[in-house]
Amino acid sequence: MSFTGSCYCGKIKYRAEGDAVMKLQCHCRECTYITGGAANLTMGVAEAGFEYTQGTPSSYKRDDIEGAVTRDFCGDCGTPLATRLVPGAPGAVLLKIGSLDNPADFAGPDVAIYTDEKHDFHVIADGIAQFGKLPG
Repeated sequence: MSFTGSCYCGKIKYRAEGDAVMKLQCHCRECTYITGGAANLTMGVAEAGFEYTQGTPSSYKRDDIEGAVTRDFCGDCGTPLATRLVPGAPGAVLLKIGSLDNPADFAGPDVAIYTDEKHDFHVIADGIAQFGKLPG
């Protein structure tokens, strides 16, 4: 399978080849910062099949916490694009579902993580596996 995506202004585009290796809904505090308050919907793909095809994203990685991830985003319009170097998932890139050209390719998460930090207004669909932190 192939997935393509871009930022809101269209200056940065990407392509990912291969099947999704995970489909997540994350409720951790860091993710709610990135989304503006909602749970973060992401789809993991193999890093080897991922590339930016147009433009160069800006990146941010906190240097004050252990195991921090690198977040790629458009420096012009601010669209979150991908998360790299995910602790516990080496070799994976997490694509932000809102940046997919066809968000329907996501078809919903398989798992909700960090539900211990979930807000009352966050909704988890019936049948989705839930974990208070990262699954073991």
